[in-house]
Amino acid sequence: MDSPEVTFTLAYLVFAVCFVFTPTEFHSAGLTVQNLLSGWLGSEDAAFVPYHLRRTSATLLCHSLLPLGYYVGMCFAASEKQLYSLSQAPEAWRLFLLLAVTLPTIASTLIYYWSCDQWARHPLARTLALYALPQSGWRAVASSVNTEFRRIDKFATGAPGARVIVTDTWVMKVTTYRVHAARQQDVHLTVTGSRQHALSADSSLPVQLLTIHVASASPGVRAFDIRLNSTEYGELCEKLRAPIRSAANVVIHQSLGDLFLETFASLVEVNPTYSVPSSQELEACIGCMQTRASVKLVKTCQEAAEGECQQCYCRPMWCLTCMGKWFASRQDPQRPDTWLASRVPCPTCRARFCILDVCAVR
Repeated sequence: MDSPEVTFTLAYLVFAVCFVFTPTEFHSAGLTVQNLLSGWLGSEDAAFVPYHLRRTSATLLCHSLLPLGYYVGMCFAASEKQLYSLSQAPEAWRLFLLLAVTLPTIASTLIYYWSCDQWARHPLARTLALYALPQSGWRAVASSVNTEFRRIDKFATGAPGARVIVTDTWVMKVTTYRVHAARQQDVHLTVTGSRQHALSADSSLPVQLLTIHVASASPGVRAFDIRLNSTEYGELCEKLRAPIRSAANVVIHQSLGDLFLETFASLVEVNPTYSVPSSQELEACIGCMQTRASVKLVKTCQEAAEGECQQCYCRPMWCLTCMGKWFASRQDPQRPDTWLASRVPCPTCRARFCILDVCAVR
């Protein structure tokens, strides 16, 4: 494991994966195609379409050069293999070199094909051409897109490799190798799924990610999916002209409180349960008076005499939803990252408890 060959291989593999998928650390360090070639790419704000015509092409070429870069590096890391001499290099490495040279050759040929006729053959240019009037070309549409992107009222969200941009006329998704675009008046949008995460990548907050399918009525325009945080759903709807349909099984949580209640319920499910004595009858929840009481506060997070939590001796009087709302109401709205780990007083006896002490009644 300490040989230069293995060390270089592992290091280059990590670099290649991070260079392609660009985590936050690489963006901060400027190790991205956009930053390294910023002088040639120009400004996205000044010319959105020309910028992405060049960016997608440059990204494809740079990524295709990664295998060749590995081979060149191995010429120095494993000099005993004599990889710099094709006649003396092992056959497996000669085949790898053939692949490493073929990939950028194909990428270069494809980019040259795209750039012919002033980029008219690029996939983005072809998509925009579908919306061009008979007396004009795709460049007129591109100019309109550039103008709308410069406006400050556009909706933009998402990671650099999967950005969602909505302007007055266009719905666009910017990915690593492609830019999807569809005109608002022609699209049908449907929320097809959602994923709930107890913690987001940027903070310790719960997050719900929605998947929205964008299908255009214009022939030739490929459908695509966009993903965004459910808390941004309302802002997206305000920018869209077309309504968004939702699948029957998808529940959208548009506020942090909704997300917290969902997470609160999922955490309570894995807590120990509380068995109600046969002589005790459950009454209606005193919070909503709509459902029967379904939770009991029992100190299970630590031993009885340890920690800040206290034993609650109240009988079951609250449903899970009302207890979750009570828990959320006692939190600092400016510090949502502390909600899950906090302690609040029982709404009846004021004994302090945490989420681990909320037990479902059985």
